[in-house]
Amino acid sequence: MSEPIGPADTSKTPRFAGLATFALLPRLEQLERADIAVVGVPFDAGVSYRPGARFGPAHVREASRLLRPYNPALDAAPFALAQVADAGDIAVNPFDILEAIATIEREASGFLERGIRLVAIGGDHTIALPFLRALAKRHGQLALLHFDAHLDTWDTYFGAAYTHGTPFRRAFEEGLLDTDALCHVGTRGPLYGREDLDDDRRFGFGIISSADVYRLGVVAVAERLRERIGSRPLYVSVDIDVLDPAHAPGTGTPEAGGLSSRELLELLRALRGTQLVGADVVEVSPPYDNAQLTAIAASHVAYDLISLMALGADAAG
Repeated sequence: MSEPIGPADTSKTPRFAGLATFALLPRLEQLERADIAVVGVPFDAGVSYRPGARFGPAHVREASRLLRPYNPALDAAPFALAQVADAGDIAVNPFDILEAIATIEREASGFLERGIRLVAIGGDHTIALPFLRALAKRHGQLALLHFDAHLDTWDTYFGAAYTHGTPFRRAFEEGLLDTDALCHVGTRGPLYGREDLDDDRRFGFGIISSADVYRLGVVAVAERLRERIGSRPLYVSVDIDVLDPAHAPGTGTPEAGGLSSRELLELLRALRGTQLVGADVVEVSPPYDNAQLTAIAASHVAYDLISLMALGADAAG
């Protein structure tokens, strides 16, 4: 098997020149094969407050130009361990949520059939459901770590069952999730009522709030998460609003008191050795971003998720 083709050589082409693929990686159509692909989903028809996440994939790609090939925090060169590519965007109907969800599921399934693992960049959190559907068809019920300020297990908004606040309730109802291995991380802020938490417990979710991360510390929280996940196939979903607005102002539903970028990245890095089969980074809204703060954080989150996948691919041989 040939050596992986890595990012553009920035000693010859400045980072700010050329096409803004994720981390300056080759495009998928340029390659004969790929192990991991970054795919954008420019969709935000499911948002309940601030719009703009449809522009998130391009914004995150632009901020990712400064990423480099070696990840010292994980002592890994992900683009040398696995063939990683930018698969472009899944073009979805912005006016029909059900059609958009069906398109994402179909396209995701196509990548998985080719043996390509995906890190998706949204887009709003509605997109997690079709990725979970596609992965569950391949791996069975999934463990889920959901990094978010919000539960996203509500039933409906204005009678609509498919929104960015409902994907994990639908996933539970559809039997996509292993209810012994589910956890929200970083939740905070007001709820509609105590019944929100009662429903969430009924679905099997554990909750580690942002206050818990502060009080217990990253190491203790990471140990709890690893115990809950075990060796199950794992999906990691990162709503960038898990970060405090000081670290991620460019998002649709900001809440005070969130994680720092450092805490989030350290929690993700602690997942080394788990069976990470898919991931997303969602809810980056460029119109509300200042100095690319949110996009920079999101690009580093995606980079660490890719690194974890590449380490898993290398360990599997």
